[in-house]
Amino acid sequence: MRKFTILISITILLFALGACKKKDEPAPAQKSPMQQGPIVEEPSGTPPPGHGAPAQKTEFQVVVPPEVSGMWSKVTVVVDDKKTSKRQEFTLKVGDEFNIPDSNLTVKIGPFLPDFKMNGTVITSSSNEPNNPSVGVAIFEGGARVFPPSGQWGWLYAKFPAIHAFQHERFTLALKEGVRN
Repeated sequence: MRKFTILISITILLFALGACKKKDEPAPAQKSPMQQGPIVEEPSGTPPPGHGAPAQKTEFQVVVPPEVSGMWSKVTVVVDDKKTSKRQEFTLKVGDEFNIPDSNLTVKIGPFLPDFKMNGTVITSSSNEPNNPSVGVAIFEGGARVFPPSGQWGWLYAKFPAIHAFQHERFTLALKEGVRN
């Protein structure tokens, strides 16, 4: 009986020690707002692109709320020329096309969304405040579309210029701001 009591005591002691030595998982690092990207909400049950089901070509619907289209008619785009280290700003109307000087690049300015939000296949603005300004653009080189690779618009984000950025050996484009009427 004494051996049995000792065996039970040792077993309880081992379990207690194992519980005390459990490693505490460190809390995941919190991202600051500047590290986060534009707001993209996935409907429940829909895996994010690159996860789950094979990728399908998705058509996105851009919905510009009436209070936004009536308030923002222009954008300021910054073009950096890596070859000459020259920076130029262009203030353009939504819907305009312009040629980048000393190049065969043409940029078509699409919809401006002061508070970009994507929910499933709908791209819209959450508000009329410039919380997450973005503009849709289509870029052509020598008449051939080079950006975005698919879909109607590629997006330039004022606060997140590196996200889904236009890639070119000589030029970079960035949205500086939307211009209120």
